[in-house]
Amino acid sequence: MKDPDLREFIRILDERGELARIKHEVSPILEITEITDRTVKMGGKALFFENVRGYDTPVLTNAFGTMERMKMALGYKRLEEIGEKLVSMLYPEIKSLSDGIKEIKKVGQIMSFFPKKVRDGSCKEVIMDNPDLTKFPILKCWPGDAGRFITFPVVFTKDPETGFMNAGVYRMQVYDGKTTGMHWHMHKHGALHYLKSEDRLDVAVAIGVHPAILYSATAPLPEGFNEMAFAGFIRGKRVRMVECETVDLEVPAHAEIVIEGYVKKDELRVEGPFGDHTGYYTPPEKFPVFHVTAITHRENPIYHSTVVGKPPQEDAFLGKATERIFLPFLKMMFPEIVDINFPVEGGFHNLCIVSIRKRYPGHAKKVMMGLWGIEGTMLTKIIAVVDHDVNVHNMGEVLWAILSRIDPDRDVLIIPSSPTDVLDHASGLPSLGSKMGIDATRKWKGEGYDREWPDEIEMDKEVKRRIDDVWGDLKNMLLK
Repeated sequence: MKDPDLREFIRILDERGELARIKHEVSPILEITEITDRTVKMGGKALFFENVRGYDTPVLTNAFGTMERMKMALGYKRLEEIGEKLVSMLYPEIKSLSDGIKEIKKVGQIMSFFPKKVRDGSCKEVIMDNPDLTKFPILKCWPGDAGRFITFPVVFTKDPETGFMNAGVYRMQVYDGKTTGMHWHMHKHGALHYLKSEDRLDVAVAIGVHPAILYSATAPLPEGFNEMAFAGFIRGKRVRMVECETVDLEVPAHAEIVIEGYVKKDELRVEGPFGDHTGYYTPPEKFPVFHVTAITHRENPIYHSTVVGKPPQEDAFLGKATERIFLPFLKMMFPEIVDINFPVEGGFHNLCIVSIRKRYPGHAKKVMMGLWGIEGTMLTKIIAVVDHDVNVHNMGEVLWAILSRIDPDRDVLIIPSSPTDVLDHASGLPSLGSKMGIDATRKWKGEGYDREWPDEIEMDKEVKRRIDDVWGDLKNMLLK
């Protein structure tokens, strides 16, 4: 059976009217970005640029640019289902012997999603005699960018101590045909492998993979959790992996383009500036240099890219997928949580709104501390906690709750000198700043509140029922 790949997803997008084939000649320098930026902000289609100036290789952007396409990419109508299934497998509720037997079978099922090593793959249809990155239409996105950047690379490394494989997505500035930057932050597992290396760390980069693989490489998985196994779980089929030509790593066999190489310990070079998802240019900073040793690719490869910039951009929907997929894990850890929202405008690090079923005084602050204490939300700048009846995705309801239920002196918590996102330009020091917690729940006695919380305005239920009976006709008339 054919291995699911990026081309299958493109075919599905085409069949469902979700793909626009751009035949106009466009430049990878700024022009593709401008078209993509306008398209994603209007909720438009995935873009397949067939005529890229100076190149034979087409460019795909905005593939995940709506929640509907994100669901199509991963193959689920409800993204929460992925997390629910995984939680039930990893943390079963066993009440009887028969339940135990079923769970033993599930362990075998989990193992069946681990990647499968194969001898060859379509990613090796062409092995470049003289590997040269300039042969591909790598984008320069913004006028102030330091150059062209690979924005959707799946970067593979191995832990030098344990041998565990990691896959992450880290931007790569192209310096020339054989070197790039490797922009991995100190909090990332790839950076940890680099720090553990004694002299040289092998690196392999896959561009143009099945959406589940690319998503898994962005997901906040625990250290040592195999991203390719997670991708296999999502799509219900093992990821086939093939050995690289020049480095001791494996890559997805169906990748459009594979770039092999290495980084050397303590060899750093200035990378950036780069127009980032914060909406600002990330200033120049020194990062490891990636040296290319080989490039392989499919016949007539497709260059898959994305634009990073002022939100909303395509990465908003990758972030929202993470929000939905990992909600069941958060509910398992914090049973009081009802729902959670990381607004796109906050870049998924700046603001988290969480609703809870409050059970005791100070409960909201317990939830804040708990979320700051786990890896996936440790860098969140502001956490706002609201009651269970507030829809966290309706900003009108959220703002009403915050503005009507807090006394700033009592309900705002400031945490100094805490880890922050490397890209937080507002923090006083790089990667270190303050955090704020907002308790926007109704206050109880014992929380520094000595009054009875007032009743909220609600219409009489019988009146609502009578008006419901005629509202259809009235609504049509009133909206005309």
